[in-house]
Amino acid sequence: MSVAVIGAGAFGTALAVVLAAKGPVTLWGRDVAWSARENPRLPGIALPDSLRLTDRLADCTAETVLLALPAQVLGGFLAAEAPRLDGRRLVSCAKGIDLATLTGPSALIAAACPRATVAVLTGPSFAADIARGLPTALTLACADPGAAEALQRQLSTGALRLYRTTDVTGAELGGALKNVIAIAAGAAIGAGYGDSARASVVTRGFAEMTRLAAALGARPETLAGLSGLGDLVLTCTSEQSRNFRYGLALGAGRDFAAGTTVEGAATARAVAALAPKLGVELPVSQLVAGLAEGRVAMEHALDILLNRPLKEE
Repeated sequence: MSVAVIGAGAFGTALAVVLAAKGPVTLWGRDVAWSARENPRLPGIALPDSLRLTDRLADCTAETVLLALPAQVLGGFLAAEAPRLDGRRLVSCAKGIDLATLTGPSALIAAACPRATVAVLTGPSFAADIARGLPTALTLACADPGAAEALQRQLSTGALRLYRTTDVTGAELGGALKNVIAIAAGAAIGAGYGDSARASVVTRGFAEMTRLAAALGARPETLAGLSGLGDLVLTCTSEQSRNFRYGLALGAGRDFAAGTTVEGAATARAVAALAPKLGVELPVSQLVAGLAEGRVAMEHALDILLNRPLKEE
């Protein structure tokens, strides 16, 4: 089965590079006129000859298509291009909640492409690690067990190991919500609160992730796996994470690089809108939304959390 990757950012390019070792892969991006067969968003990684670069969606004829687009971009892309994709295996690689619909990427894809088989690829990973062939384990979620097994075989490599689940909601929410908590963890470190504070934020944040996911129908054990806890640990402890670096900047009162995609900031706003509808308490996530929107100053953030009522864990 052939593979196409739509979205030539660092993550989409990394996936295309490793999958091209198994057979021809087409990588679509709006600007793929890269010199020396290297994507500037993934420096130091040579693009193999089996990887075809294109800026024409008509070239992406593969049966399996990985949608490696930012979560807030995906809806608009599907509105324009869904007829080209319907009926195929569509794998979302986005980690976020769409602000317009307050749903995850898989719901957007299913609504736009009703005849497609929809799956989600998520878990603890940095693009540079995948592209360099470093050992990485991810979750592949698909409601159709047969399609999940086929995709697992097609998209796994020697170093990229995929574990499958039918809990699409849980896998997707784990990947989205951990970005929000990573911002909070980064803010704690940036503000000088220390590693103990970060550990508290991560632990209470994980509890929030599990509560919200359960309220939306996910299985709690999914959140304890690669797509939830695994990804949370990675993004809350490494400056390779843009969400963590964004939190560092917020905590330290520094500007963050303009134009950089920070999925967790938009997802925090979506979560803040979802929480009252579901009757779920999400103090860390709502605080991140306030920080990202400038409604809460960092010097008041700790007081807001510490002044919450004392209760059992």
